[in-house]
Amino acid sequence: MTPHQRRAFLQRAGWAAAATALPRWAWSNPPTLQANPFALGVASGDPAPDSVVLWTRLVLAEPAQMQAPHTVRWEVAHDVRFAQIVQKGQATASPDLGHSVHVEVAGLSPDRWYHYRFMLGDAVSTTGRTRTTPAADVLAPRLRLAFASCQRWEHGHYAAWRHLVADAPDLVLFLGDYIYEYATPRNTEGLARTHSLRHASSLADFRDRYALHRSDPHLQAAHAACPWAVTWDDHEVQNDYAADTGRGGDPKAFGNLRSAGWQAFYENMPLRAASLAGAQPWQALQVYRRLRWGRLAHIHVLDARQYRGWQACRQPDTTGAGAVRPADCPTLADPARTLLGTAQERWLDAGLAADSAAAGATRWSVIAQQTLFSARQYPSSLVPTDSWDGYPAARQRLLQSVATHAPRNTVLLGGDIHQNYVCRVQADPLRTGSPVLASEFCGTSISSRAGTTQDKVDAIARHNPHVLLARPDQRGYGLADVTPARWTTTLRVVDDPLRAGSGVSTQARFVVDDGHAGPMAA
Repeated sequence: MTPHQRRAFLQRAGWAAAATALPRWAWSNPPTLQANPFALGVASGDPAPDSVVLWTRLVLAEPAQMQAPHTVRWEVAHDVRFAQIVQKGQATASPDLGHSVHVEVAGLSPDRWYHYRFMLGDAVSTTGRTRTTPAADVLAPRLRLAFASCQRWEHGHYAAWRHLVADAPDLVLFLGDYIYEYATPRNTEGLARTHSLRHASSLADFRDRYALHRSDPHLQAAHAACPWAVTWDDHEVQNDYAADTGRGGDPKAFGNLRSAGWQAFYENMPLRAASLAGAQPWQALQVYRRLRWGRLAHIHVLDARQYRGWQACRQPDTTGAGAVRPADCPTLADPARTLLGTAQERWLDAGLAADSAAAGATRWSVIAQQTLFSARQYPSSLVPTDSWDGYPAARQRLLQSVATHAPRNTVLLGGDIHQNYVCRVQADPLRTGSPVLASEFCGTSISSRAGTTQDKVDAIARHNPHVLLARPDQRGYGLADVTPARWTTTLRVVDDPLRAGSGVSTQARFVVDDGHAGPMAA
């Protein structure tokens, strides 16, 4: 199916239609269960050649219903009318997991699109569309990959998701900050919309926050259009937290907060049961993992929150990580400091080594992580401590891994900073003329504000010739068209994030040719 045919199909399927019932937190007079238990939509994720995860979460109206488990039926079919059912079964939506459902459907054919749906009583969910990946030994001819992050509810409508659906990707990578923990600010000037939820501090709070986001019809449409692979950043718990440390001086209180955020993340994402790592529930989630698109692309999805060291020279009671002058903060250069943790660093090193193996080498090694990887020299001499710039030794170890194993093509994807950056990734980040090892595309936000100006970003770019593009002023997503011969990234930006019906345009397009590290303007 061509992208044009797929766009027409999506329009016929009506996946951009709004949910037919208000979510639970917005009801003043709760309707009965028959209203729409699937008002939060459906999703799929973590595809493999023979399997995929199917997800939904029930919206239940009455206390008795909310306290009981429910048996949900599911079907997978070749066609949208479900005349050719491939598999079907049942799953339990338990109150212990927020009435979420994670079905791992196995025994599917590789490199094929499927349709799926859920049923509870007489209620039938929206029909979702998902797919499996090519077989591991196949050099697939193409992959259309979308990447996005950072979707604060108040800062903008989700028009970007509507346009992403029309662009018909095979896979969406979501790179963190799916929700924001904040309450609506008192000053609502310039906001696209507001909500009445309090600052998230409990499991119920986090569940309501995900339900709020998932009530958006454009986001629902994007989840229903194709499989996703998701990772988290800080706002799924608390701004700028690091491993087991957050703001304030009460480790137990922060541990409870983090466990609540992590449980809600699992409940609301299409993750496999293998993510449930750790001896104690919600003390660890296995978020870093690999997805393989045959031999065309190997996607290493990273977790840059769970294992990182505390930000250099940061006081525990501060609201955010801030920035430091290296001369005033010797801790910044400590070689023992890590962003990924020792185990994940070794895991990634082994993956990059496998990518470059002579037999069946991977064409494109993709490192999907949370933020901007490339180093920046700043006119102010201040260095932000919550990005890779705050962990220079850890960044150098990853650069050394890429240089040592020399995968055929390495591309880093990121988000977090609410700006579009395109960079050449150099062996020595701060030395002009240093060999280029990889290409980087750090995407802007779906809706979250940038918090900086073009003049400030231009001043940074002038000090960093490896930065080919830096734009903080628009919101949207990245679209990567990948073939054996070329990687093409198109940066898509909405015209006005304050309008739900905003148009979209292409801000820039860059290409990376097979065997030639570093992007070039198309």
